[in-house]
Amino acid sequence: MKAIWNGQVLAESDSTVVVEGNHYFPPDSLQREYFEPSDKHTHCHWKGEASYCTVVVNGERNVDAAWYYPTPLPAASEITGYFAFWRGVKIAP
Repeated sequence: MKAIWNGQVLAESDSTVVVEGNHYFPPDSLQREYFEPSDKHTHCHWKGEASYCTVVVNGERNVDAAWYYPTPLPAASEITGYFAFWRGVKIAP
């Protein structure tokens, strides 16, 4: 699977984990140069606290377009550190 935004592959892996319809990409599959940390956090009752990153490609910013669970609750331990996407990031085979 690939995560693509603004014509750039942000992450690519054959080992994504699908949770609630979202593909979570392993941390080592990311092209880190396109990610900036964000101060945004949200909470899921069964996964725990999510942290966000802004995606930056060719000078364009997609604010908080990626999220991950650095220390998820036990029920979501399989996605520890894995990244998922939204806000126009295309997930394609």
